[in-house]
Amino acid sequence: MVRLVMVVLWPSFLVAIVAEGFFFSLFDPRDLSVAGNHVEAPLAAVYTVGFFCFWLFCALASMLTCYLMSVPDNQRSRL
Repeated sequence: MVRLVMVVLWPSFLVAIVAEGFFFSLFDPRDLSVAGNHVEAPLAAVYTVGFFCFWLFCALASMLTCYLMSVPDNQRSRL
C-alpha cells in the first residue's frame, strides 16, 4: 500500500513542480481572480495553493493510471 502511494505521489509531485513553473511564468499571481474577485493574498500563499492544486490534479491522474493498469484485460474491454 505504501509503495502504491509513493508510485502515485512522487511522479505527481515532480509534474506539479513543472506545471507550476510553466503556469506562473505565464501568469502573474497578482493578476489572478477567483469567481470575479481579485485574490488578496501574499505571493507565497498563492504559489503554495497553486502548487497543491497542481499536485492534487496530477495525483488524481496518476491514481487513474494505476487503477486502469490493475483492471484485468477481460474487464477492460467492457469499459
